[in-house]
Amino acid sequence: MPGGPEREAADYDVVIVGAGPAGLSAAIRLKQLDGDLSVVVLEKGSEVGAHILSGAVLDPCGLDLLLPDWRDSGAPVTTEVRRDEFYLLGAAGQWRLPHWPMPPLLSNHGNYIVSMGNVCRWLAERAEALGVEIFPGMACSELVFGPGGEVEGVVAGEFGRSADGTPSDTYEPGMELRGKYVLIAEGARGSLAKQLIARFGLDTESGPQKYGIGMKEIWEIDPAKHREGTVTHTMGWPLGKNAGGGGFIYHAENNQLFLGFVVHLNYANPYLYPYGEFQRLKEHPLVRELLEGGKRVAYGARAITEGGWQAMPKMTFPGGALLGCSVGMVNVPRIKGNHNAMLSGIAAAEAAQAAIAAGRSGDELPDYEAAVRGGAIGRDLKKVRNVKPVWSKLGLKASLLLGGFDMWTNTAGFSLLGTWKHGKSDAEATEPAARHKPIDYPKPDGRTSFDRLTNVSFSMTNHEESQPCHLRLADPDVPLRVNLPEFAGPSARYCPAGVYEFVEDGEGGMRFQINFQNCVHCKTCDIKDPSRNITWTTPQGGDGPNYPNM
Repeated sequence: MPGGPEREAADYDVVIVGAGPAGLSAAIRLKQLDGDLSVVVLEKGSEVGAHILSGAVLDPCGLDLLLPDWRDSGAPVTTEVRRDEFYLLGAAGQWRLPHWPMPPLLSNHGNYIVSMGNVCRWLAERAEALGVEIFPGMACSELVFGPGGEVEGVVAGEFGRSADGTPSDTYEPGMELRGKYVLIAEGARGSLAKQLIARFGLDTESGPQKYGIGMKEIWEIDPAKHREGTVTHTMGWPLGKNAGGGGFIYHAENNQLFLGFVVHLNYANPYLYPYGEFQRLKEHPLVRELLEGGKRVAYGARAITEGGWQAMPKMTFPGGALLGCSVGMVNVPRIKGNHNAMLSGIAAAEAAQAAIAAGRSGDELPDYEAAVRGGAIGRDLKKVRNVKPVWSKLGLKASLLLGGFDMWTNTAGFSLLGTWKHGKSDAEATEPAARHKPIDYPKPDGRTSFDRLTNVSFSMTNHEESQPCHLRLADPDVPLRVNLPEFAGPSARYCPAGVYEFVEDGEGGMRFQINFQNCVHCKTCDIKDPSRNITWTTPQGGDGPNYPNM
Protein backbone atom coordinates (compact mmCIF):
# COMPACT_ATOMS: atom_id res chain seq x y z
CA MET A 1 0.00 0.00 0.00
CA PRO A 2 1.40 3.46 -0.88
CA GLY A 3 2.75 5.19 2.22
CA GLY A 4 2.24 2.08 4.34
CA PRO A 5 4.75 -0.32 5.87
CA GLU A 6 6.86 -2.48 3.60
CA ARG A 7 5.57 -6.03 3.54
CA GLU A 8 6.71 -9.30 2.11
CA ALA A 9 4.38 -10.80 -0.49
CA ALA A 10 3.48 -14.37 -1.38
CA ASP A 11 1.64 -15.40 -4.53
CA TYR A 12 -0.95 -18.16 -4.82
CA ASP A 13 -3.46 -19.23 -7.39
CA VAL A 14 -6.33 -18.78 -4.94
CA VAL A 15 -6.43 -16.99 -1.57
CA ILE A 16 -9.33 -17.91 0.72
CA VAL A 17 -10.26 -15.81 3.77
CA GLY A 18 -11.99 -17.86 6.46
CA ALA A 19 -11.68 -21.51 7.49
CA GLY A 20 -15.39 -22.14 7.92
CA PRO A 21 -17.48 -24.62 5.93
CA ALA A 22 -17.54 -22.40 2.81
CA GLY A 23 -13.84 -21.59 2.71
CA LEU A 24 -12.66 -25.11 3.48
CA SER A 25 -15.06 -26.63 0.93
CA ALA A 26 -13.70 -24.27 -1.70
CA ALA A 27 -10.13 -25.21 -0.83
CA ILE A 28 -10.81 -28.95 -0.99
CA ARG A 29 -12.70 -28.70 -4.26
CA LEU A 30 -9.95 -26.64 -5.89
CA LYS A 31 -7.36 -29.30 -5.10
CA GLN A 32 -9.70 -32.08 -6.21
CA LEU A 33 -10.03 -30.37 -9.58
CA ASP A 34 -6.35 -29.55 -10.00
CA GLY A 35 -3.79 -30.79 -7.52
CA ASP A 36 -1.17 -28.39 -8.91
CA LEU A 37 -3.10 -25.27 -7.89
CA SER A 38 -1.57 -23.35 -4.98
CA VAL A 39 -4.31 -22.63 -2.42
CA VAL A 40 -4.04 -20.87 0.94
CA VAL A 41 -6.69 -20.48 3.64
CA LEU A 42 -6.31 -17.68 6.22
CA GLU A 43 -8.17 -17.98 9.53
CA LYS A 44 -8.33 -15.29 12.22
CA GLY A 45 -9.04 -17.76 15.04
CA SER A 46 -6.22 -19.27 17.07
CA GLU A 47 -7.00 -22.60 15.40
CA VAL A 48 -9.50 -23.84 12.86
CA GLY A 49 -12.84 -24.04 14.63
CA ALA A 50 -11.98 -21.56 17.39
CA HIS A 51 -14.42 -18.97 16.01
CA ILE A 52 -17.01 -21.38 14.59
CA LEU A 53 -20.41 -21.28 16.29
CA SER A 54 -23.55 -22.86 14.89
CA GLY A 55 -26.55 -24.76 16.27
CA ALA A 56 -26.15 -27.12 14.50
CA VAL A 57 -28.29 -29.59 12.63
CA LEU A 58 -26.44 -30.35 9.41
CA ASP A 59 -28.04 -31.27 6.11
CA PRO A 60 -25.28 -33.51 4.67
CA CYS A 61 -25.96 -32.66 1.02
CA GLY A 62 -22.85 -30.46 0.88
CA LEU A 63 -20.68 -33.19 2.39
CA ASP A 64 -22.17 -35.75 0.03
CA LEU A 65 -21.12 -33.65 -2.96
CA LEU A 66 -17.70 -32.66 -1.64
CA LEU A 67 -16.52 -35.85 0.06
CA PRO A 68 -18.81 -38.77 -0.78
CA ASP A 69 -16.73 -41.05 1.46
CA TRP A 70 -17.24 -38.95 4.60
CA ARG A 71 -19.24 -41.63 6.42
CA ASP A 72 -16.25 -43.98 6.25
CA SER A 73 -13.54 -41.37 6.81
CA GLY A 74 -13.89 -40.43 10.45
CA ALA A 75 -16.04 -37.34 9.97
CA PRO A 76 -17.46 -36.06 13.31
CA VAL A 77 -20.96 -36.40 11.86
CA THR A 78 -22.46 -39.36 13.68
CA THR A 79 -25.56 -38.28 15.64
CA GLU A 80 -28.43 -38.72 13.22
CA VAL A 81 -31.68 -36.95 14.04
CA ARG A 82 -34.15 -39.48 15.41
CA ARG A 83 -36.95 -37.24 16.62
CA ASP A 84 -38.29 -33.80 15.65
CA GLU A 85 -40.27 -31.64 18.08
CA PHE A 86 -41.82 -28.19 17.60
CA TYR A 87 -43.31 -26.32 20.56
CA LEU A 88 -45.21 -23.07 20.91
CA LEU A 89 -44.41 -21.88 24.42
CA GLY A 90 -46.46 -19.94 26.94
CA ALA A 91 -45.20 -18.61 30.25
CA ALA A 92 -45.81 -21.90 32.07
CA GLY A 93 -46.85 -24.41 29.45
CA GLN A 94 -46.41 -25.49 25.87
CA TRP A 95 -48.31 -26.77 22.89
CA ARG A 96 -46.59 -29.28 20.66
CA LEU A 97 -47.23 -28.48 17.01
CA PRO A 98 -48.21 -31.49 14.90
CA HIS A 99 -45.98 -32.51 12.00
CA TRP A 100 -48.64 -33.31 9.41
CA PRO A 101 -49.41 -29.68 8.36
CA MET A 102 -45.72 -28.75 8.06
CA PRO A 103 -44.03 -28.56 4.66
CA PRO A 104 -41.70 -31.53 4.04
CA LEU A 105 -38.65 -29.27 3.85
CA LEU A 106 -38.92 -28.69 7.62
CA SER A 107 -38.31 -32.35 8.39
CA ASN A 108 -34.90 -33.22 9.81
CA HIS A 109 -34.99 -36.80 8.59
CA GLY A 110 -31.49 -37.71 7.38
CA ASN A 111 -29.82 -34.73 9.08
CA TYR A 112 -27.22 -34.81 11.86
CA ILE A 113 -26.60 -32.97 15.13
CA VAL A 114 -23.00 -31.75 14.94
CA SER A 115 -20.41 -29.41 16.33
CA MET A 116 -19.51 -27.34 13.27
CA GLY A 117 -16.26 -26.39 14.96
CA ASN A 118 -15.27 -30.05 14.97
CA VAL A 119 -16.57 -30.56 11.43
CA CYS A 120 -14.36 -27.68 10.26
CA ARG A 121 -11.35 -29.12 12.07
CA TRP A 122 -11.91 -32.39 10.20
CA LEU A 123 -12.38 -30.57 6.87
CA ALA A 124 -9.11 -28.74 7.50
CA GLU A 125 -7.31 -32.07 7.91
CA ARG A 126 -8.75 -33.25 4.61
CA ALA A 127 -7.72 -29.99 2.93
CA GLU A 128 -4.17 -30.15 4.23
CA ALA A 129 -3.87 -33.76 3.09
CA LEU A 130 -4.57 -32.48 -0.44
CA GLY A 131 -1.85 -29.85 -0.17
CA VAL A 132 -3.85 -26.79 0.94
CA GLU A 133 -1.88 -24.39 3.16
CA ILE A 134 -3.92 -23.29 6.19
CA PHE A 135 -2.69 -20.50 8.47
CA PRO A 136 -4.71 -19.95 11.67
CA GLY A 137 -4.10 -16.88 13.81
CA MET A 138 -3.80 -14.77 10.65
CA ALA A 139 -6.43 -12.06 10.72
CA CYS A 140 -6.92 -10.33 7.36
CA SER A 141 -6.97 -6.63 8.10
CA GLU A 142 -6.81 -5.06 4.62
CA LEU A 143 -7.60 -5.72 1.00
CA VAL A 144 -4.93 -5.33 -1.67
CA PHE A 145 -6.08 -3.81 -4.97
CA GLY A 146 -4.45 -3.99 -8.37
CA PRO A 147 -3.86 -1.15 -10.84
CA GLY A 148 -7.31 -1.59 -12.38
CA GLY A 149 -9.12 -1.62 -9.04
CA GLU A 150 -9.41 -5.40 -8.97
CA VAL A 151 -8.83 -7.31 -5.73
CA GLU A 152 -5.35 -8.82 -5.81
CA GLY A 153 -5.05 -10.12 -2.28
CA VAL A 154 -5.19 -9.37 1.42
CA VAL A 155 -2.90 -8.24 4.22
CA ALA A 156 -2.69 -10.85 6.96
CA GLY A 157 -0.77 -11.32 10.18
CA GLU A 158 -0.21 -7.74 11.30
CA PHE A 159 0.74 -7.71 15.00
CA GLY A 160 2.08 -5.36 17.60
CA ARG A 161 0.30 -2.05 17.20
CA SER A 162 0.00 -0.01 20.39
CA ALA A 163 -3.36 1.11 21.79
CA ASP A 164 -3.09 4.42 19.89
CA GLY A 165 -2.52 2.58 16.61
CA THR A 166 1.18 3.32 16.26
CA PRO A 167 3.67 0.47 15.80
CA SER A 168 5.21 -0.83 19.03
CA ASP A 169 8.70 -2.25 19.51
CA THR A 170 7.33 -5.69 18.61
CA TYR A 171 5.45 -4.56 15.52
CA GLU A 172 5.16 -7.01 12.62
CA PRO A 173 3.64 -5.54 9.43
CA GLY A 174 2.19 -8.81 8.19
CA MET A 175 2.28 -10.14 4.64
CA GLU A 176 0.49 -9.50 1.41
CA LEU A 177 -0.96 -12.76 0.14
CA ARG A 178 -1.98 -12.35 -3.46
CA GLY A 179 -4.01 -14.62 -5.68
CA LYS A 180 -5.38 -14.84 -9.17
CA TYR A 181 -8.69 -14.96 -7.31
CA VAL A 182 -9.59 -14.08 -3.70
CA LEU A 183 -12.54 -15.87 -2.11
CA ILE A 184 -14.10 -14.19 0.93
CA ALA A 185 -15.67 -16.66 3.36
CA GLU A 186 -15.67 -14.67 6.62
CA GLY A 187 -19.20 -15.59 7.75
CA ALA A 188 -21.96 -13.16 8.69
CA ARG A 189 -21.10 -9.44 8.50
CA GLY A 190 -17.44 -9.97 7.72
CA SER A 191 -15.32 -6.83 7.74
CA LEU A 192 -13.75 -7.38 4.29
CA ALA A 193 -17.07 -8.43 2.74
CA LYS A 194 -18.67 -5.26 4.10
CA GLN A 195 -15.97 -3.16 2.42
CA LEU A 196 -16.31 -5.01 -0.87
CA ILE A 197 -20.10 -4.71 -0.93
CA ALA A 198 -19.77 -0.94 -0.43
CA ARG A 199 -16.86 -0.41 -2.85
CA PHE A 200 -18.38 -2.32 -5.75
CA GLY A 201 -22.05 -1.56 -4.99
CA LEU A 202 -22.85 -5.25 -4.78
CA ASP A 203 -26.12 -4.63 -2.92
CA THR A 204 -27.62 -2.02 -5.26
CA GLU A 205 -30.15 -4.49 -6.64
CA SER A 206 -30.88 -6.44 -3.45
CA GLY A 207 -32.87 -5.64 -0.35
CA PRO A 208 -31.24 -4.90 3.01
CA GLN A 209 -29.60 -7.87 4.68
CA LYS A 210 -31.40 -9.00 7.83
CA TYR A 211 -29.81 -10.62 10.86
CA GLY A 212 -30.45 -12.44 14.08
CA ILE A 213 -28.28 -12.86 17.14
CA GLY A 214 -27.79 -16.50 18.06
CA MET A 215 -26.61 -17.41 21.57
CA LYS A 216 -25.65 -20.93 22.56
CA GLU A 217 -24.68 -22.89 25.65
CA ILE A 218 -23.43 -26.46 25.79
CA TRP A 219 -24.64 -28.44 28.80
CA GLU A 220 -23.73 -31.82 30.18
CA ILE A 221 -27.02 -33.18 31.50
CA ASP A 222 -28.27 -36.09 33.57
CA PRO A 223 -28.00 -39.22 31.36
CA ALA A 224 -31.51 -40.17 32.44
CA LYS A 225 -32.84 -37.03 30.71
CA HIS A 226 -30.71 -37.30 27.60
CA ARG A 227 -32.39 -38.38 24.35
CA GLU A 228 -29.61 -38.56 21.77
CA GLY A 229 -30.74 -37.47 18.32
CA THR A 230 -33.73 -35.42 19.52
CA VAL A 231 -34.16 -31.97 17.93
CA THR A 232 -36.51 -29.50 19.63
CA HIS A 233 -37.41 -26.03 18.37
CA THR A 234 -39.47 -23.51 20.33
CA MET A 235 -41.34 -20.31 19.44
CA GLY A 236 -43.42 -17.79 21.35
CA TRP A 237 -42.46 -17.21 24.98
CA PRO A 238 -40.41 -15.43 26.26
CA LEU A 239 -40.26 -13.05 23.29
CA GLY A 240 -43.99 -12.76 22.65
CA LYS A 241 -44.67 -9.72 20.47
CA ASN A 242 -41.42 -8.00 21.41
CA ALA A 243 -39.34 -9.71 18.72
CA GLY A 244 -39.17 -12.64 16.36
CA GLY A 245 -37.04 -15.63 17.18
CA GLY A 246 -37.04 -18.86 19.14
CA GLY A 247 -35.08 -21.54 20.91
CA PHE A 248 -33.37 -24.78 19.99
CA ILE A 249 -32.51 -27.81 22.09
CA TYR A 250 -30.38 -30.49 20.44
CA HIS A 251 -29.49 -33.73 22.22
CA ALA A 252 -25.97 -34.40 20.95
CA GLU A 253 -23.66 -37.29 21.82
CA ASN A 254 -21.99 -37.92 25.21
CA ASN A 255 -24.98 -36.62 27.21
CA GLN A 256 -24.43 -33.12 25.84
CA LEU A 257 -27.22 -30.68 25.16
CA PHE A 258 -26.84 -27.84 22.65
CA LEU A 259 -29.13 -25.13 23.99
CA GLY A 260 -29.60 -21.91 22.08
CA PHE A 261 -31.77 -18.92 21.37
CA VAL A 262 -32.09 -16.68 18.31
CA VAL A 263 -33.50 -13.15 18.42
CA HIS A 264 -34.24 -11.41 15.12
CA LEU A 265 -32.43 -8.07 15.22
CA ASN A 266 -35.23 -6.09 13.60
CA TYR A 267 -36.91 -5.59 16.99
CA ALA A 268 -38.21 -2.07 17.69
CA ASN A 269 -38.00 -1.77 21.48
CA PRO A 270 -34.47 -0.61 22.44
CA TYR A 271 -35.04 -1.92 25.98
CA LEU A 272 -35.11 -5.49 24.70
CA TYR A 273 -32.18 -7.52 26.03
CA PRO A 274 -31.56 -10.56 23.82
CA TYR A 275 -29.21 -12.24 26.28
CA GLY A 276 -31.79 -11.73 29.05
CA GLU A 277 -34.43 -13.36 26.86
CA PHE A 278 -32.15 -16.37 26.39
CA GLN A 279 -31.71 -16.71 30.14
CA ARG A 280 -35.47 -16.37 30.66
CA LEU A 281 -36.03 -19.28 28.26
CA LYS A 282 -34.33 -21.52 30.81
CA GLU A 283 -37.00 -20.64 33.38
CA HIS A 284 -39.60 -22.46 31.32
CA PRO A 285 -40.49 -25.87 32.82
CA LEU A 286 -39.76 -27.62 29.51
CA VAL A 287 -36.16 -26.38 29.60
CA ARG A 288 -35.49 -26.11 33.34
CA GLU A 289 -36.38 -29.75 33.92
CA LEU A 290 -33.73 -30.80 31.38
CA LEU A 291 -31.01 -28.63 32.92
CA GLU A 292 -31.52 -29.42 36.60
CA GLY A 293 -28.67 -31.60 37.79
CA GLY A 294 -26.54 -30.68 34.78
CA LYS A 295 -23.75 -28.17 34.20
CA ARG A 296 -22.98 -25.59 31.54
CA VAL A 297 -19.62 -26.15 29.88
CA ALA A 298 -19.47 -23.57 27.07
CA TYR A 299 -21.07 -20.34 25.86
CA GLY A 300 -20.87 -18.25 22.71
CA ALA A 301 -22.78 -15.95 20.38
CA ARG A 302 -22.81 -15.13 16.68
CA ALA A 303 -24.83 -13.06 14.23
CA ILE A 304 -26.88 -15.02 11.69
CA THR A 305 -27.79 -13.82 8.20
CA GLU A 306 -31.58 -14.04 7.78
CA GLY A 307 -32.39 -11.98 4.69
CA GLY A 308 -32.43 -14.96 2.36
CA TRP A 309 -33.13 -14.83 -1.36
CA GLN A 310 -34.14 -11.19 -1.72
CA ALA A 311 -31.22 -9.89 0.41
CA MET A 312 -28.40 -11.70 -1.40
CA PRO A 313 -26.03 -9.14 -2.94
CA LYS A 314 -24.14 -9.68 -6.15
CA MET A 315 -21.57 -12.33 -5.23
CA THR A 316 -18.73 -11.54 -7.61
CA PHE A 317 -16.35 -8.61 -7.95
CA PRO A 318 -13.21 -8.08 -10.02
CA GLY A 319 -10.72 -10.55 -8.63
CA GLY A 320 -12.94 -12.74 -6.50
CA ALA A 321 -16.23 -13.68 -4.90
CA LEU A 322 -18.22 -13.77 -1.66
CA LEU A 323 -19.08 -17.21 -0.25
CA GLY A 324 -21.54 -18.61 2.27
CA CYS A 325 -22.79 -16.26 4.96
CA SER A 326 -20.75 -13.42 3.49
CA VAL A 327 -23.63 -13.48 1.00
CA GLY A 328 -26.35 -14.73 3.35
CA MET A 329 -27.48 -18.28 2.58
CA VAL A 330 -29.35 -19.33 5.72
CA ASN A 331 -32.72 -20.99 5.22
CA VAL A 332 -34.53 -19.32 8.14
CA PRO A 333 -37.45 -21.73 8.71
CA ARG A 334 -35.08 -24.71 8.45
CA ILE A 335 -32.54 -22.89 10.69
CA LYS A 336 -29.80 -24.19 8.43
CA GLY A 337 -27.07 -22.58 6.35
CA ASN A 338 -23.99 -24.78 6.65
CA HIS A 339 -25.05 -26.98 3.74
CA ASN A 340 -25.47 -23.95 1.48
CA ALA A 341 -22.14 -22.54 2.65
CA MET A 342 -20.45 -25.76 1.56
CA LEU A 343 -22.29 -25.82 -1.76
CA SER A 344 -21.25 -22.21 -2.41
CA GLY A 345 -17.61 -23.08 -1.72
CA ILE A 346 -17.80 -25.93 -4.21
CA ALA A 347 -19.39 -23.70 -6.86
CA ALA A 348 -16.84 -20.92 -6.35
CA ALA A 349 -13.97 -23.39 -6.60
CA GLU A 350 -15.28 -24.83 -9.85
CA ALA A 351 -15.67 -21.35 -11.37
CA ALA A 352 -12.22 -20.23 -10.21
CA GLN A 353 -10.48 -23.38 -11.42
CA ALA A 354 -12.11 -23.14 -14.85
CA ALA A 355 -11.07 -19.48 -15.12
CA ILE A 356 -7.47 -20.22 -14.16
CA ALA A 357 -7.33 -23.13 -16.60
CA ALA A 358 -8.46 -20.72 -19.31
CA GLY A 359 -5.61 -18.36 -18.45
CA ARG A 360 -7.76 -15.77 -16.70
CA SER A 361 -7.13 -13.88 -13.44
CA GLY A 362 -8.37 -10.78 -11.66
CA ASP A 363 -11.74 -10.70 -13.44
CA GLU A 364 -15.21 -11.71 -12.27
CA LEU A 365 -16.58 -15.23 -12.00
CA PRO A 366 -20.09 -15.06 -13.48
CA ASP A 367 -20.37 -18.85 -13.61
CA TYR A 368 -20.27 -18.91 -9.82
CA GLU A 369 -23.13 -16.45 -9.48
CA ALA A 370 -25.19 -18.37 -12.03
CA ALA A 371 -24.52 -21.68 -10.26
CA VAL A 372 -25.65 -20.31 -6.89
CA ARG A 373 -28.80 -18.56 -8.06
CA GLY A 374 -29.85 -21.25 -10.54
CA GLY A 375 -28.77 -24.30 -8.57
CA ALA A 376 -29.51 -26.06 -5.31
CA ILE A 377 -28.82 -22.99 -3.14
CA GLY A 378 -31.20 -20.80 -5.11
CA ARG A 379 -33.92 -23.47 -5.04
CA ASP A 380 -33.50 -23.91 -1.29
CA LEU A 381 -33.75 -20.20 -0.49
CA LYS A 382 -36.39 -19.23 -3.03
CA LYS A 383 -38.92 -21.66 -1.54
CA VAL A 384 -38.80 -19.92 1.85
CA ARG A 385 -38.19 -16.33 0.77
CA ASN A 386 -41.41 -14.95 2.26
CA VAL A 387 -41.29 -16.54 5.72
CA LYS A 388 -39.01 -13.95 7.33
CA PRO A 389 -40.68 -10.81 5.89
CA VAL A 390 -44.15 -12.17 6.72
CA TRP A 391 -42.99 -12.84 10.28
CA SER A 392 -41.47 -9.36 10.55
CA LYS A 393 -44.52 -7.56 9.20
CA LEU A 394 -47.43 -9.64 10.53
CA GLY A 395 -46.06 -11.58 13.52
CA LEU A 396 -45.51 -15.18 14.54
CA LYS A 397 -49.03 -16.55 14.04
CA ALA A 398 -49.28 -15.11 10.54
CA SER A 399 -45.87 -16.53 9.76
CA LEU A 400 -46.96 -20.00 10.87
CA LEU A 401 -50.13 -19.85 8.76
CA LEU A 402 -49.33 -17.65 5.76
CA GLY A 403 -45.63 -18.52 5.66
CA GLY A 404 -46.47 -22.20 5.97
CA PHE A 405 -49.01 -21.93 3.16
CA ASP A 406 -46.45 -20.18 0.96
CA MET A 407 -43.87 -22.92 1.59
CA TRP A 408 -46.44 -25.56 0.62
CA THR A 409 -47.27 -23.79 -2.65
CA ASN A 410 -43.56 -23.36 -3.37
CA THR A 411 -43.11 -27.12 -3.24
CA ALA A 412 -45.33 -27.11 -6.34
CA GLY A 413 -43.12 -24.51 -7.99
CA PHE A 414 -45.10 -21.28 -7.52
CA SER A 415 -45.99 -18.70 -4.88
CA LEU A 416 -49.25 -16.78 -4.59
CA LEU A 417 -47.42 -14.19 -2.48
CA GLY A 418 -44.78 -13.31 -5.04
CA THR A 419 -41.71 -11.98 -3.26
CA TRP A 420 -42.18 -9.81 -0.17
CA LYS A 421 -39.57 -7.17 0.60
CA HIS A 422 -37.82 -6.73 3.94
CA GLY A 423 -38.03 -2.94 4.20
CA LYS A 424 -35.81 -1.36 6.84
CA SER A 425 -32.39 -2.44 7.96
CA ASP A 426 -32.16 -3.81 11.49
CA ALA A 427 -30.50 -0.59 12.67
CA GLU A 428 -33.34 1.50 11.22
CA ALA A 429 -35.93 -0.75 12.87
CA THR A 430 -34.85 0.44 16.34
CA GLU A 431 -37.38 2.99 17.64
CA PRO A 432 -36.85 5.80 20.19
CA ALA A 433 -37.10 4.71 23.80
CA ALA A 434 -39.95 7.17 24.40
CA ARG A 435 -42.26 4.89 22.39
CA HIS A 436 -41.58 1.88 24.62
CA LYS A 437 -41.49 0.75 28.22
CA PRO A 438 -38.47 -0.81 29.94
CA ILE A 439 -38.54 -4.59 30.29
CA ASP A 440 -37.84 -6.10 33.70
CA TYR A 441 -35.50 -9.09 33.52
CA PRO A 442 -35.05 -11.43 36.48
CA LYS A 443 -31.69 -11.70 38.19
CA PRO A 444 -29.78 -14.84 37.13
CA ASP A 445 -29.88 -17.60 39.72
CA GLY A 446 -26.34 -18.87 39.04
CA ARG A 447 -27.58 -22.43 38.57
CA THR A 448 -29.39 -22.48 35.23
CA SER A 449 -29.23 -18.78 34.35
CA PHE A 450 -26.08 -16.66 34.44
CA ASP A 451 -24.87 -13.10 34.08
CA ARG A 452 -23.12 -12.17 30.85
CA LEU A 453 -19.59 -11.80 32.17
CA THR A 454 -19.69 -15.19 33.89
CA ASN A 455 -20.89 -16.77 30.67
CA VAL A 456 -18.27 -14.98 28.56
CA SER A 457 -15.62 -16.71 30.65
CA PHE A 458 -16.98 -19.98 29.25
CA SER A 459 -16.19 -18.79 25.71
CA MET A 460 -12.46 -18.67 26.54
CA THR A 461 -12.28 -15.21 24.99
CA ASN A 462 -9.00 -13.33 25.13
CA HIS A 463 -7.68 -10.16 23.50
CA GLU A 464 -4.26 -8.61 23.97
CA GLU A 465 -5.14 -5.43 25.89
CA SER A 466 -2.28 -3.31 24.52
CA GLN A 467 -3.61 -3.37 20.94
CA PRO A 468 -6.00 -0.78 19.46
CA CYS A 469 -9.69 -1.28 20.18
CA HIS A 470 -11.11 -3.15 17.18
CA LEU A 471 -14.58 -1.64 17.71
CA ARG A 472 -14.37 1.72 15.95
CA LEU A 473 -16.69 4.68 16.56
CA ALA A 474 -17.28 6.96 13.58
CA ASP A 475 -18.15 9.74 16.05
CA PRO A 476 -17.09 9.21 19.69
CA ASP A 477 -19.77 11.65 20.89
CA VAL A 478 -22.75 9.79 19.39
CA PRO A 479 -23.23 7.23 22.20
CA LEU A 480 -23.77 9.96 24.84
CA ARG A 481 -25.23 12.65 22.58
CA VAL A 482 -27.69 10.49 20.63
CA ASN A 483 -27.94 6.83 21.61
CA LEU A 484 -28.31 7.29 25.37
CA PRO A 485 -30.95 10.07 25.42
CA GLU A 486 -32.91 8.92 22.36
CA PHE A 487 -32.56 5.13 22.49
CA ALA A 488 -31.72 4.48 26.18
CA GLY A 489 -28.25 3.22 25.28
CA PRO A 490 -29.20 -0.03 23.50
CA SER A 491 -25.59 -1.20 23.04
CA ALA A 492 -25.51 -1.99 26.76
CA ARG A 493 -28.21 -4.59 26.04
CA TYR A 494 -27.91 -5.87 22.48
CA CYS A 495 -24.30 -7.03 22.98
CA PRO A 496 -24.28 -10.62 24.31
CA ALA A 497 -20.84 -10.18 25.89
CA GLY A 498 -21.15 -6.98 27.95
CA VAL A 499 -18.70 -5.05 25.77
CA TYR A 500 -20.52 -1.69 25.97
CA GLU A 501 -21.33 0.21 29.16
CA PHE A 502 -22.58 3.65 30.14
CA VAL A 503 -20.86 4.40 33.44
CA GLU A 504 -20.71 7.35 35.79
CA ASP A 505 -17.60 9.44 35.31
CA GLY A 506 -17.31 10.53 38.98
CA GLU A 507 -18.25 14.10 38.17
CA GLY A 508 -22.00 13.67 37.89
CA GLY A 509 -21.86 12.75 34.20
CA MET A 510 -21.62 9.61 32.11
CA ARG A 511 -19.02 8.12 29.86
CA PHE A 512 -19.22 5.40 27.22
CA GLN A 513 -16.91 2.47 27.93
CA ILE A 514 -15.90 -0.24 25.45
CA ASN A 515 -14.62 -3.46 27.05
CA PHE A 516 -13.27 -4.88 23.80
CA GLN A 517 -11.51 -7.69 25.66
CA ASN A 518 -14.93 -9.33 26.15
CA CYS A 519 -15.85 -9.33 22.44
CA VAL A 520 -16.93 -12.74 21.09
CA HIS A 521 -16.93 -11.44 17.49
CA CYS A 522 -20.69 -11.74 17.02
CA LYS A 523 -20.86 -8.43 15.03
CA THR A 524 -24.24 -7.43 16.55
CA CYS A 525 -22.98 -3.91 17.28
CA ASP A 526 -22.03 -3.41 13.63
CA ILE A 527 -25.58 -4.43 12.67
CA LYS A 528 -27.95 -3.06 15.34
CA ASP A 529 -26.48 0.28 16.43
CA PRO A 530 -29.32 2.73 15.61
CA SER A 531 -26.85 5.45 14.59
CA ARG A 532 -24.71 3.04 12.56
CA ASN A 533 -21.78 4.46 14.46
CA ILE A 534 -19.91 1.24 15.31
CA THR A 535 -17.71 -0.65 12.88
CA TRP A 536 -16.34 -4.07 13.83
CA THR A 537 -12.81 -4.65 12.56
CA THR A 538 -10.45 -7.58 13.06
CA PRO A 539 -8.25 -7.57 16.17
CA GLN A 540 -4.84 -9.13 15.82
CA GLY A 541 -4.85 -12.75 14.73
CA GLY A 542 -5.71 -15.46 17.23
CA ASP A 543 -7.60 -13.11 19.54
CA GLY A 544 -11.25 -13.58 20.39
CA PRO A 545 -13.14 -16.65 21.53
CA ASN A 546 -11.60 -20.09 21.64
CA TYR A 547 -14.59 -22.35 21.26
CA PRO A 548 -13.76 -26.00 21.93
CA ASN A 549 -16.64 -27.69 20.07
CA MET A 550 -19.32 -25.16 19.16
